[in-house]
Amino acid sequence: MNFIDTHAHIYDKQFGAERYPGGPAGMLQTALSQQVTQVWMPNCDAETIPGMMALAAQFPGQCLPMMGLHPTYVNETMEAELATVEAHLNAHEFMAVGEIGLDFYWDMTHADRQFEAFQTQLTWAAQRGLFVSMHTRSGHNRNAFTEAADLIEKLALPGLRGIFHCFVGTLEEAQRAIDLGFLLGIGGVATFKNGGLDKILPHIDLKHIVLETDSPYLAPIPHRGKRNEPAYIPLVAARIAELMNVSVIDVARQTTANAQNLL
Repeated sequence: MNFIDTHAHIYDKQFGAERYPGGPAGMLQTALSQQVTQVWMPNCDAETIPGMMALAAQFPGQCLPMMGLHPTYVNETMEAELATVEAHLNAHEFMAVGEIGLDFYWDMTHADRQFEAFQTQLTWAAQRGLFVSMHTRSGHNRNAFTEAADLIEKLALPGLRGIFHCFVGTLEEAQRAIDLGFLLGIGGVATFKNGGLDKILPHIDLKHIVLETDSPYLAPIPHRGKRNEPAYIPLVAARIAELMNVSVIDVARQTTANAQNLL
C-alpha cells in the first residue's frame, strides 16, 4: 500500500531544519514511514522556484515539481512572473502547470490579471500536454469554482485535464468538475466536523479523487491548526474510506492509480 500526496508546498520555510527535525529530508523520511512514497510540489511564484527545484534534484522520483504562477501572487508584476514560468517550462521537464487558478478571498485588486494569467497558463498546459493543478477560492460574493469552470468550457482546450485542488464545493460542482474531465483533490478538510465533504464524498466514485495535504496548511484532525505534512495523508485516506464505505487499502490503490494516470 502506498500513497501519493498530490499537492504539498514542502519547500516552505516551515520545513527548514530550524523548524522541522532533519529539515525536508526528515519530513520526507517520516512520510515514507507512513507509505507516502511521492510528493507533488506546486509552485507559487519566482521566489519559490529555487527551493522547489532543489528538492526535486535532491529527491528525484520522490519530489516532483510543477511550474506555475499562483493566483494570490498575481499583481502588477504578472508579465515578468509569467515570463519566468514560461522560461522554466521551456528549459526543464515538469509534471504539470500549477498552482494556477482564481482566488477571490483575499483581494480583488488584480482579479482581471488573475483571469489573464489563468487563461495563459491553461493554454500552455494544453499545448505541452501537461495537466493543471487548480486553485479556486471564492469570496467577495464571487464563486471562483464556477468562474474557473466557465473559462475552461469557453476555451475548450483539447486534452486539458487536471485537479481541482482542495475541492470543498457542492455535489453539483463536483459533478461539473468530473464532467470536465478533472479530478477532485481531497485533503484535511474531509476530516473537519463542518467541512461539508461528508455530504459529497458518499455520492462520488473513488476513481474521481486524489489525495493531498496542501502542506503546511489545512492539517487534518487531530492536527488541525498545526503545521500540515505529507505524513498525514493516511488520516485523510481513513476519513475518505469511512465516508465512502470502502477500505483504506481501496482508497490508497485507487487514488494512487488516479494520480499516476495524470502522468
